Amino acid sequence: MQLIFHPSRGEEIMGGLKTNCRVSAVVIFAVCVGVAGLLGLLTPIPNGCNMTYMYPTYIPIPLHPSNINFSSAEGKYGLYLYHEGWKKIDYDLHLLKLSGVPVLFIPGNGGSYKQVRSLAAESDRAFQGGPLEHTFYQEASFTPEEVVRRYSSTKRNILEEDWEIRNLFSSVKGTPQYSNRLDWFAVDLEGEHSALDGRILEEHTEYVVKAIHRILDVYKESFNARSKDNRENVGTLPRSVILVGHSMGGFVARAASIHPHLRKGVVETILTLSSPHQSPPVALQPSLGHFFSRVNKAWQSGYQIQRTRSGHWISDPLLSDVVVVSISGGIRDYQVRSKLTSLDGIVPSTHGLTIGATGMRNVWLSMEHQSILWCNQLVVQVSHAMLHLIDQSTGQPFSSTQKRLAVFVSNLRSGIPQSFDWMRSVQFQHYAEHLPIEKEEDLGSLGKLRIKDQFCCPKSIQWEDDSHERDLYIESTTVTVLAMDGRRRWMDIKRQASDGRDHFVLVTNLVPCFGVRIHLWPEKSRLALRDVPAVKRVMEVTSKMVHIPAGPAPRQIEPGSQTEQAPPSAVLRLGPDELRGFRFLTISVAPRPYFADCFWTTTSSSFNGCWSVL
Repeated sequence: MQLIFHPSRGEEIMGGLKTNCRVSAVVIFAVCVGVAGLLGLLTPIPNGCNMTYMYPTYIPIPLHPSNINFSSAEGKYGLYLYHEGWKKIDYDLHLLKLSGVPVLFIPGNGGSYKQVRSLAAESDRAFQGGPLEHTFYQEASFTPEEVVRRYSSTKRNILEEDWEIRNLFSSVKGTPQYSNRLDWFAVDLEGEHSALDGRILEEHTEYVVKAIHRILDVYKESFNARSKDNRENVGTLPRSVILVGHSMGGFVARAASIHPHLRKGVVETILTLSSPHQSPPVALQPSLGHFFSRVNKAWQSGYQIQRTRSGHWISDPLLSDVVVVSISGGIRDYQVRSKLTSLDGIVPSTHGLTIGATGMRNVWLSMEHQSILWCNQLVVQVSHAMLHLIDQSTGQPFSSTQKRLAVFVSNLRSGIPQSFDWMRSVQFQHYAEHLPIEKEEDLGSLGKLRIKDQFCCPKSIQWEDDSHERDLYIESTTVTVLAMDGRRRWMDIKRQASDGRDHFVLVTNLVPCFGVRIHLWPEKSRLALRDVPAVKRVMEVTSKMVHIPAGPAPRQIEPGSQTEQAPPSAVLRLGPDELRGFRFLTISVAPRPYFADCFWTTTSSSFNGCWSVL
């Protein structure tokens, strides 16, 4: 006999319910994760940018028929002139008064011509308000490598080279007011997705070339009309148009400047914002990669002297008068990474400048791909830089490529050195060397160590008694100084530089020697000092601070409102080689009401470590 047992109806139902519950739980969990991820993507991340406000008016500029045959239809795109102001204006009368410096804005992938409004509005305010304070331009200069490449090949006298460089930067500092305004034009490219197809880029390039010609013709018509009416302040005719491109619009600007139908010398300055230059961000179509390759090859040969096959000179480089500045948004720009915005291998350093928004003077922010168009900190700096391009004597941009590049360097580039090479970057060499020990009898107690009166810093600087009774010993890797009371903060290098933290970074707005001093102290044990020369047993490293050019402290806008803190003005970084053989690091501060912050970092490239604000 064989017995077969069957589960009851109730057990079947319970089993089915358990299975359904498991499936439901998995589905609910997946939905929650998906919703949380979607909210994370859609939730805006604060980037520190201030909004730019404006009162825009867009004046349509019709394109006149031309004898040049272009492949793109004229009616497909459009050209506009921007006007800032809330009052209604007569378009024809406004065009008749046109006498500024023409600037053409080229939008990027899916962009709108109306994106010109932030730059145009801020440029108008900058022209009316005048240049920024001179201190914003201090210490700006070319790097030593750039100086060698720019001048050593043509000048033999070092003093003559130095005088020439100083002249370039002094010309952008002493401007009492701007001599001419910027007239902003923008092309309407119908929001086409130029990042997807190279043929769209070619059509955009052809239209931009035609728009450049039309802009110059508008100025000529306006100039002739004013001359016939015998009006005063007729002005001078512009000889070129400044191109400003965002995203793919920046690449279109470079493509237009080498177009065979473009008039000679009508494009001499190009500014790109988050624009890919090395390659397309996503090469979905072969035509896109081919177009990039063709344009970049033309640019590479454009800065070379034209010669015959036998080596005879034909002409100077075709792009010898063109300066290009590429600004990247930084780490927050996930659409066009900083590596793609580089001009390396395309534009020589004598004619090009690549800079990130995080390293721009008075900006110090990373921003999203679209935010770079309206971020007020960046827009203000760019506006003043472009207004400084205008020569006081002619009312038009400088003809010299070196002067134009010097303007961008002095207005945009930070004074922080490209590398922390202390032997070359030290800014306080006349203050500094080592602090030898006067008494070595009791190294077991650092409190009894006395230092000779041979300071790295000027002897005229008098601080309060350097007593150990008021010292503070910091246990954590971060120290916050709420008040500068003349105390000395001790940090244990061995303990706080653990877990891979082998670099110490300090950023401060205190003047080295006058407001803050940094010392390295030896081990407590005599055995640890065998490999350390006696002269290094107590060392002051204040002289290794590098100066950061910064603007003046912000002023209080309204009575009773909180005044912003002044920006940092000096940076110090100590690596493993410099810390080796020392046990303690001390931060000595002057008896003044300051605020400071600092911590240990893990990588040699880290910069956002220790903050000290006045």
